[in-house]
Amino acid sequence: MYVLIGFAVIVVLVLGLLVILFNRLVALRQRCGKAFHDIDIYLRHRHDLIPQLVEVVKGYAAHEKTVLENVTAARAGAGEAVSASKTERARAEGALGTALVNLLSVAEAYPDLKADASFQRLMGEVAEIEDRISAARRYFNSATAEYNTGREQFPANFIANRFGFEAEHFFELDEAVKRAVQEPPKISFSN
Repeated sequence: MYVLIGFAVIVVLVLGLLVILFNRLVALRQRCGKAFHDIDIYLRHRHDLIPQLVEVVKGYAAHEKTVLENVTAARAGAGEAVSASKTERARAEGALGTALVNLLSVAEAYPDLKADASFQRLMGEVAEIEDRISAARRYFNSATAEYNTGREQFPANFIANRFGFEAEHFFELDEAVKRAVQEPPKISFSN
């Protein structure tokens, strides 16, 4: 009788542990999803700013057609990647970031453009949104690391494998964007 009660208590404890671990994995996965959604919001805002920025630059740097076309094409590519995997989305957004850095480098050569009030306002908004994207990306990568660690730890790894908790991929910049971010163009709004 006591053996049966002891066995029942052990089974209840094990089931309770499994439920707790399962719920923790669900919560960590949801946190990753929310963090990625936050990045998505900022990326969409950046996409909305880029046509305005291109139009302002176009008026001053009409002969920089290739750079303007690259920014427009990269924005279109990033827009198409919205429904792609997170890795493909990060790659497309990286290409857009590189094109945007090139656009800012071109703007450096035009003192009148740098002094333009619309350009200054847009650049302030772009800088702010880039900071927010960077912060959201760090938060997502932190949530991803916590989730991946949680799903790989014993005994949660048994639950993760059994119930399809797949590893999450980090939102990383490609090498070209990393170089551009490490060595950003010098932008000064004074003449």
